[in-house]
Order: sequence, then C-alpha cells, then structure tokens
Amino acid sequence: MLLSIVLSCILLGLGLIHFNWVVGGTFGLEEAIPTKENGDLVMNPGKVDSAIVGLGLTVFGLFYLIRAEILEINLSSGLMNSVGWIIPVIFLLRAMGEFKYVGFFKKVKSTPFGKWDTKLFSPLCLFMGILGILIQLF
Repeated sequence: MLLSIVLSCILLGLGLIHFNWVVGGTFGLEEAIPTKENGDLVMNPGKVDSAIVGLGLTVFGLFYLIRAEILEINLSSGLMNSVGWIIPVIFLLRAMGEFKYVGFFKKVKSTPFGKWDTKLFSPLCLFMGILGILIQLF
C-alpha cells in the first residue's frame, strides 16, 4: 500500500507540472524539452500535448490510489492486472529512451535537457517502473 501511495504522489505531482504548463506556467519547461546540440527543439509540444500527458499521469496516479484502496472504484481484476503491468513498462521504456536524445542510452548529453534527463528524468522513470513492478509482484 505504501509503495502505491508513493508512486501515486509522484505521478499526481508530475501531472500538476504538466497542467501548469497548459495554463502558461514555465516551471522546468526549458529543461523538460529535448534539444539538439545547437539548441533547436527536437519536438515542440503545445498545450494540448501537455494536457494529454498531464491527464495520463493523473489517471496513472489515480490508478495507484485505487490499488492502495484509498479510492474505491470497482474495476475488474483483469483490468487492474493489465494496467498494473502496462504503467511500469511505459516508464521503463522511457528510462531506456530512444537512444539519441532521451533516456539512459542517449547520445546527446550536454544540452540542458540531456543533463536533467541524466540526473533526474531517466532515474525517476526507472524508479517509477521498478515501484510499479514491485507493486504488481507483492
């Protein structure tokens, strides 16, 4: 139960950061978008993109509150089991990255995003993936 609460808090917090960007906030925004070594953006996410990611993170956070039996929503055991494996796989894949700009195996490491991805983003994704697996197993 404790692991589910910890993971839920992390996910809900990340969801709030993304919603902050939707309403015009800039906290961490520059560091959160991958760039090429010359400073060009690798992608240019808009408010809709941030809202979709924020919603997904929030739903994932709520899932772990259901898992911890803090929220009482009756979902089938099959759905709980499937989603319980899908979420950690998503974060483990994110930690691994796409081998150029994102993840532990990225080649471009000297950009602001690259530095933060090495220090925080990828380790956090790995941590969340491992927590999700532990929750599933125990």
